[in-house]
Amino acid sequence: MGISKRDYYEVLGVPRQSGEDEIKKAYRKLALKFHPDRNPGDKAAEERFKEAAEAYEVLHDQQKRRFYDAYGHEGLRNTGFSGFSGFEDIFSSFGDIFQEFFSFGGFGGQGRPRTAARPGDDLIYALDLSFEEAVFGTEKEVEIDTYASCKRCGGTGAEPGTRETVCPACHGSGQVVQSQGFFRISTSCARCQGTGKVLVSPCGDCQGQGRVKEKKNVQVKVPAGVDSGTRLRLRGEGESGYRGGMPGDLYVKINVKPHPSLERDGDNLYCKVSISFLQAILGDSVEVPSLNKDRKTMQIQPGTQPGSVVRFAGEGVPKLRGFGRGDLFVEVEVKIPKNLTPRQEELLHEFMEIEHEKGGGKVKRWPWNRHREPEKESMAGAHRARP
Repeated sequence: MGISKRDYYEVLGVPRQSGEDEIKKAYRKLALKFHPDRNPGDKAAEERFKEAAEAYEVLHDQQKRRFYDAYGHEGLRNTGFSGFSGFEDIFSSFGDIFQEFFSFGGFGGQGRPRTAARPGDDLIYALDLSFEEAVFGTEKEVEIDTYASCKRCGGTGAEPGTRETVCPACHGSGQVVQSQGFFRISTSCARCQGTGKVLVSPCGDCQGQGRVKEKKNVQVKVPAGVDSGTRLRLRGEGESGYRGGMPGDLYVKINVKPHPSLERDGDNLYCKVSISFLQAILGDSVEVPSLNKDRKTMQIQPGTQPGSVVRFAGEGVPKLRGFGRGDLFVEVEVKIPKNLTPRQEELLHEFMEIEHEKGGGKVKRWPWNRHREPEKESMAGAHRARP
């Protein structure tokens, strides 16, 4: 008749309704107390260490715990769990947990193997956008050179049908201990690189890395209102991790091409519209550059002065962080005509006389010789009066 096992809840000293965190905390306390490095040669401590590990293995696993709560130790046969064979088996199963427990120092050798998995690197991609795409947002598909998870081994690095085994050099601890007199020096195991595990048969496609170099297409959703220099972060779209590690991120750096008529400053847009001096005097309606599909018309008021600015509220760039849009500002430029015909100059002289009469003064009107050749002047559109 075999020796009966103690109740696992009694082993960890927790009530049956305990949550996962409470169970883990209790196991941590016992593992620290009965760890072999703290109790060298103490067989009773070794047995308590193994007993606590077995209890934790069952109670932190939801499926095993259900069978145990319903049928006791006999019920665990349905889960395939029959306990641990030794320290190496425990350290191999709980490598990550022991790294968490003992990372603050205090123990050498067993109990501190680090995981073989390593996170992938972040990537940066430069994306060119048109002015309109940056203002209104768009979706782009980009192709990147990256490391992707190996399909043959599923990212484990092991040839299908094989798995990692406990490192024979460090027996799963990830550390090699050397004694020099009264001192024990613990160093990372060179064979397993401190992971405590080795691949018996590395994957033929990725040579044990768990990832392969390839091109990948990524969909990038560009929000409305981005500008040159904006960086978009796509989590998990960087390089795949090594041996199942977390993937890195992809950073998309935006570069916006200039617009032929519009300039941007923050959320506002600016442009210039040229009108004739007659439009400025008499008033008119002109079209102005706009990013909207419908044409935008600006009313030129009679007597509009050069450099006047008209503001169109809410016609600028959508705010990237917030609501609403900026404004559109249109500056008016007045064109001075060149190469007037004799009739045009005669009419302008009449106009000038009327303006002087309105002001109470008179101006001498010079006779116009229709047959003379136009003189070249240093100022465009200006004419010298004959003596």
